This record gives sequence, C-alpha cells and structure tokens, in this order.
Amino acid sequence: MVQMAGQTVDTLVVGAGQAGIAMSEHLRNNAVPHLVLERARIAERWRTGRWDSLVANGPAWHDRFPGMEFTDHDPDAFVPKDRVAQYFEDYARMIDAPVRCGVSVEKAEPLQGRPGFRVTTSDGVIEAQRIVAATGAFQKPVIPPVLPQDCALHQIHSFNYRNPDQLPKGGVIVVGAGSSGVQIAEELNRAGRKVYLSVGPHDRPPRRYRGRDNVWWLGVLGLWEARSMQPGKERHTICVSGAHGGETVDFRDLAGQGVTLVGMTDSYQDGVLRFASDLEDNIRGGDATYLAMLDQADAYAERNGLDLPDDPQARVFAPMPECVTNPLAQLDLAAEGVTSVIWATGFSQDFSWLPAAALDDQGRPRHDRGVCVEPDIYFLGLPWQSCRGSSFIWGVWQDAKHVGEHIAARRHYLSYGGQARKVVREPA
Repeated sequence: MVQMAGQTVDTLVVGAGQAGIAMSEHLRNNAVPHLVLERARIAERWRTGRWDSLVANGPAWHDRFPGMEFTDHDPDAFVPKDRVAQYFEDYARMIDAPVRCGVSVEKAEPLQGRPGFRVTTSDGVIEAQRIVAATGAFQKPVIPPVLPQDCALHQIHSFNYRNPDQLPKGGVIVVGAGSSGVQIAEELNRAGRKVYLSVGPHDRPPRRYRGRDNVWWLGVLGLWEARSMQPGKERHTICVSGAHGGETVDFRDLAGQGVTLVGMTDSYQDGVLRFASDLEDNIRGGDATYLAMLDQADAYAERNGLDLPDDPQARVFAPMPECVTNPLAQLDLAAEGVTSVIWATGFSQDFSWLPAAALDDQGRPRHDRGVCVEPDIYFLGLPWQSCRGSSFIWGVWQDAKHVGEHIAARRHYLSYGGQARKVVREPA
C-alpha cells in the first residue's frame, strides 16, 4: 500500500459506500481534486452488514444512481445485497473514483494558523483543505440495556445476523419490527423456528397499490421531498420489504404464519421478559398510516384522471389474531425454549473523530443540508439530511450534488486573487 505520510489533498471523503461514491462523482463533475478513504472495501456494509437473503427495499428502476442501471435485473425486481455492492464497485470504476481501501480515519484536527485539517489515518497523516464525512446512517449497532450480557441467551444485533443456521437451536425473539426485524422474523419462522416479534410504533406503507410500487406513489405525491419528519414520528420504524418479490408487510399475516406478536420489550428479571401493553395500539397505528397512504393515492389518481386498476382488496384486513387481542404480558424464556434474542433496534452515529465544533452536545452533526456550521466540513448520507429520501440510494446522490456544488463555489471564492479596490470618498 502507498504510504500517505505528508500527502495533501483538496477534499478528503471518508467512506466509500453509496454516499462516498456519489460524492466522488459530483466532486469530479465540479473539477474538485479529492481522495476517498474506505476502511474496508467499497460498499462494505452491503456485503457484511446485512443478512444473507437481504434484497434492496426498492425496485431496481428506482434504487440506483442516474448514471447506471441494473441491466441484469428486471426494473421491477428487488436486487440482492451482493449485487447492490457490486453495483457500487462498478460505478466507482466507471467514474474512476480515487478510492483507497483498507485505510481507517482516526482523527481530524484543524491546522493552526492556516485553513485545513490534519487527518490521522491507519496509514499515515494527510492534510486536507476540507472533509466530507460520508460514513452513512448505520454506524454503531444499538442494543438497549435490557438483558444482562452474561445471561444464558444468545444475543446479537440484526447487523450481525446472517441466517437461521447461525443461531443455536431453539426459539427466537426479535426485538424491533421495522423492515429488518420483520424480514428476519419471517425468515426464521419459515426455517421452522418458534418466533416472537416485539412490535413498537411504526409506519406501514403498501408495497404496491393500484399497480404501482410505493416508491412511485411517494414520488408523484411529493412525499420524498418532505423536509422533516412529522412531529411524534421520531421513534417510528418503517415496515416495508422487497423480500419474495416485494410484499406489503401485514402483522396479521405474520401471526397467521405462526409468529407470536408481543408489545414493546419493557424489562427483564429472573429469566422473564416483560412487554408493554401497547401491541394492539401499535398495530392499529400502522394500519392508520397504511390507509392514509391509500387515501392520498386514490385522491391523486382521481384528480389526475389516471387509468389505474382499482384495488379494493388492499383495504380488507383479516381479523386481529389472538396474540394481539389477548397479548402476552411476559415471557418465561427458558420455559418457552427461547435461546436467542435478535435486537433489530437501529444504529447510532459516531463522528467523534471530527473536531468538536462540528457536533452538538449530543455528538450529532451541526449542519444544513450537509454543510457543517464549521467551515470546510461536510456530511453525506444522514437520515433526513435534506429530505425524506436522503438516506436512500437515489436520495444520497441528490444530496451529494448539493454538497459538491457548495464545495465548488467555496473553492471559486477562495481562488480569487485580485486586489481589494480602494474606496475614495468625495469630500463632503
């Protein structure tokens, strides 16, 4: 590997996932010299930070960059994760992105008396005029401190789950019913495991409605461009899946297949896990968001005279299953043969390697659409960075365009070498 000690770059991009590759394209388009550092491989999280059977949550025609299609998949197909990783590797090659793999960034510190940063890496020191933190939304898996780490249960985060054979024999409880938790619970159930799924507040959009995918409806309704999350939805997960060709998530169906639904996981004591009494409210709350989406879609279709097939069955729900109407308040894990817990409980961000001025007192980026309040620091790939679509493949590309143009404009001003004009005032 080429030693980087003493190297200087104009713009250093940290991370070569979808955010870093998109950033490289827009920096190149704006003639900004740059280097992309990746601690592992291009799109590593798609390779090893997902379970084996995962597919993209959006169809191939939508979940991609504008400059390259998935030519080996039907436009309406949901592409397997390894093919998505290969897509980004191919894209990096197509745009000749200057990516250096196997190098981790440890610390970035402002230079004294001049602009720029001293960046300490696992392979030496780099001086950079500006930094783009493109490390994405999924950095540090979060496991709530409910179960003691020394208990007899096998505990893993969904980030580390690969397939059912990875787990010891016995039942499994999946905590968290967003897209990951739902798909993992279904896979384990199909593999013959006894599965419990802890369901919290969530939004449950249709996968398809009236012949169009959910991503299409979000587009024509202008919902991808929403600038902020609705108040009160901050802790809601999104339940949508591309598995099995793309199916609408319905917790009633999961219960009908044998998954036992329980409320939010509350506490643990003496081998017993206790749940909140909110299960039915959470299910009905998800139904409400689902029906609201159908109502918006119907109103749009009528207003614009769209010739789309009616879909009355989409509004027909099966009866609430017994596990919802008469929910478990607690579960004796050993007595029920539960040996594993999978925490599908999300991620936290870690930007501690950046100067403290770039972050608030909670360690969160201080930015506007990715432009940090601290000059010459940028962020990319954050959830809701500019809008609802920011953490999606196509959305991060659009955010990268904005950040790239901001960097180019700043370089333009800094390159001005003229003299200040002397102001001559006429005598009064």
